[in-house]
Amino acid sequence: MSPRSEPGAGTPARGRFITFEGGEGAGKSTQIERLAGRLREVGLDVLATREPGGSPQAEALRRLLLSGAIRPLGPAAEALLFAAARIDHIDVMIEPALAAGAWVACDRFADSTRAYQGSGAIDPRLLDALERVALGGLRPDLTIILDVSPQIGLRRASLRRGAGETDRFERESVEFHETIRGAFLQIARDDPGRCAVIDADASQDEVAARVWRVVRDRLSPRSEPDRHGRKALV
Repeated sequence: MSPRSEPGAGTPARGRFITFEGGEGAGKSTQIERLAGRLREVGLDVLATREPGGSPQAEALRRLLLSGAIRPLGPAAEALLFAAARIDHIDVMIEPALAAGAWVACDRFADSTRAYQGSGAIDPRLLDALERVALGGLRPDLTIILDVSPQIGLRRASLRRGAGETDRFERESVEFHETIRGAFLQIARDDPGRCAVIDADASQDEVAARVWRVVRDRLSPRSEPDRHGRKALV
């Protein structure tokens, strides 16, 4: 539980926090949308959000970060701005939703900073400090890492983008994205209790089914409807 919000008597049970991670074109936004729909079908309140962004101030920082304007300042400067956006996102959107009992599904979170900026020769102590300040003790209940080869992911991202401009990270080399993929897989190996790796080189339906099984199995679904009439995750 985050120390930012200590519930009192009569407050609703705290919601669950699910993050989706992975490289470009892994299908995170699609799978969040599908998971959110299924959770709503069983009567849960759901906030689907993203990083960088999710709150108005964080969305302004998203535009700056993805434009590539900060890249010349180096990965440490990028990590600082990602942390600033994350603080606002948590305070304005994520924490209030969890405190109200909603489930939050987020497209990228702190693990992306670890993978992307952490692969840029940042002192790990800086990342540790930024996480302590930005997260305030908040920790995902479950992190789903959608794993796909950079070649497939970048091709998907290109098809999705069409004639639109590539963002700061899509412009990086395949070798860069291979490094990011390895970083995410290492995060999963280091924290298997929180992380689940799902092969995203499959149909959207199959990936959605795998995501649902992980959510159902990991997050202690109710066997009976609760006092609000919410059903079990089946």
